[in-house]
Amino acid sequence: MEKYKKILKYLTPYRLRIFYNLIFNLLAAVFAVFSLTMIAPVLGVLFDNQPVVEDPVPFALSVESVQQNFNYYVSMLIDNQGAFSALFFIGLIIIVTSLFKNLFRYLAMFHLAATRTGVVKNIRNTLYDKTIDLPLSYYSNERKGDVLSRMTNDVQQIEISVISSLEMVIREPLTIIVYLTALFIMSPLLTIFVLVLLPLSGLIIGRIGKNLKISALRGQSKLGVIMSVIEETLTGLRIIKAFNAEDKIKRKFNSLNSLYTRVMTKMYRRHYLAGPTSEFLGTMVVVVIVLYGGSLVLGGQSSLSSQGFIAYIAIFSQIINPAKHFSKAFYNIQKGMASADRIEDIMKAKNTIVEIKNPLPVKDFNDCIEYKNVSFRYDHEDVLKNINIVIPKGKTVALVGHSGAGKSTMVDLLPRILDVNEGEILLDGVNIKNLKIKDLRALMGNVNQEAILFNDNFFNNIAFGVEDVSEEEVIKAAKIANAHDFIIKSPNGYYTNIGDSGSKLSGGQRQRLSIARAVLNNPPILILDEATSALDTESERLVQKALTKVMKNRTSIVIAHRLSTVINADLICVLQEGEIIEKGSHKELMASDGVYKKLHNTQMFL
Repeated sequence: MEKYKKILKYLTPYRLRIFYNLIFNLLAAVFAVFSLTMIAPVLGVLFDNQPVVEDPVPFALSVESVQQNFNYYVSMLIDNQGAFSALFFIGLIIIVTSLFKNLFRYLAMFHLAATRTGVVKNIRNTLYDKTIDLPLSYYSNERKGDVLSRMTNDVQQIEISVISSLEMVIREPLTIIVYLTALFIMSPLLTIFVLVLLPLSGLIIGRIGKNLKISALRGQSKLGVIMSVIEETLTGLRIIKAFNAEDKIKRKFNSLNSLYTRVMTKMYRRHYLAGPTSEFLGTMVVVVIVLYGGSLVLGGQSSLSSQGFIAYIAIFSQIINPAKHFSKAFYNIQKGMASADRIEDIMKAKNTIVEIKNPLPVKDFNDCIEYKNVSFRYDHEDVLKNINIVIPKGKTVALVGHSGAGKSTMVDLLPRILDVNEGEILLDGVNIKNLKIKDLRALMGNVNQEAILFNDNFFNNIAFGVEDVSEEEVIKAAKIANAHDFIIKSPNGYYTNIGDSGSKLSGGQRQRLSIARAVLNNPPILILDEATSALDTESERLVQKALTKVMKNRTSIVIAHRLSTVINADLICVLQEGEIIEKGSHKELMASDGVYKKLHNTQMFL
């Protein structure tokens, strides 16, 4: 039952609509039974053995009262107006009950439509919100393609397999219960026999459904791997072509695709087994009931007349389809539960970046940033060890060192993209874990080595994350970043689309656009993570010129491989294997004849 709660929890907001659906389905089933019970009087009139009732009884809400008065009215019609009038009357009743049956069935589906689409919408929203809230460390252990597969294919599978089966899960049991109640009223002995046979066939169907879920889970997992390969292929297409690796990557994909095909073929074969199996079992049950019930009627051991027994069989035959639909829904739900399990893995993922119960608001940065005995480890591997540094307001601090020394990790700790394992980071003397995360991050502008832009226009990329920003403010930020000139030369100015990840722009233009985005809110703290290392000389000159303007009167933390870009920094920290081994100004570090001087001289020589 726990597994089904994963889906049922999304139904809570729609409980009133589900209640209406239950009521209307119940009414539809009741009128369906009335339609079928009319078979008996039709046959009675046709074969001239309709029970003759000469006196009516007082009306009451009981089967005996309704049946007695109905037979009395039919008897009167036959005596006074002939058998055809009686048939016409019965036909009219069948038409009216059929009208109400289908009307109530539509009303039931009317309310289910909003439930079905709403549940899927809520699942998508919740899953997307969770993916946004999870820390970056989660995605370093997951394939992006697999996450995409869960957000698209698995959610779609839940819609197809589970939510679409909601109709059958709600309606068919009600229909079966109403029909069985009618059968029990008609013949208790024969119905008890039916109730013994039905669970036996249900056990066989349940066994197939259990195996179906296992196959579906494997299939969805393999599809996630395929999505990952496709995502990596599109991202690295330039490298694949440059290294003549087309055949290799094709073989890899074809192998995975073949494996996925085999798994899905096996699953679909089991799925297709459901219909024939349930139909065959249904036919067997009907034949057994006809033989057993026929023997009771012929032997005079049943209260059913011959036409009553035919009506009984007609009503029971209507249980077969709901039972088949219910078994189909059961199969679909089992298949969909595999997707629900995969989605639940993301839902249950722990968000390690949590805000305390009553965080302190912060709107200004007034004094300094302090890293105090800060250590950070990832997967039991030390990345930073005992970092101690004070960054006064308005100063520029540069972090240098070899790749993997812990520079990017150190700056990721400040806006709480990651959280320290030991020690603390203080902002104006307050531990950043005690501050509102949104307020903390609003104090910072971030420019990365790789300019991360969105498939949108210039305006929306610069104004990304800022509400109610004016065009004048966006233009001002673009001018500070030396981006205004190339933007206004584009076909639609600030409302020109820049393509996927800014593919229509050069590297320098993308970087200046990301600088404009970083400074739009005039943040007091600026984080520059190798902002110029991937640029050519001319682009670097333009970007560096923009950065010089941006860094003026701001507290800046700069990660740099090119030491020539940070020689004017107020403080330079040299990191090696997660520790600060040297710190000072450029002049002081050159005079100390340490690691920094060796790095500097190596770059100057190159």
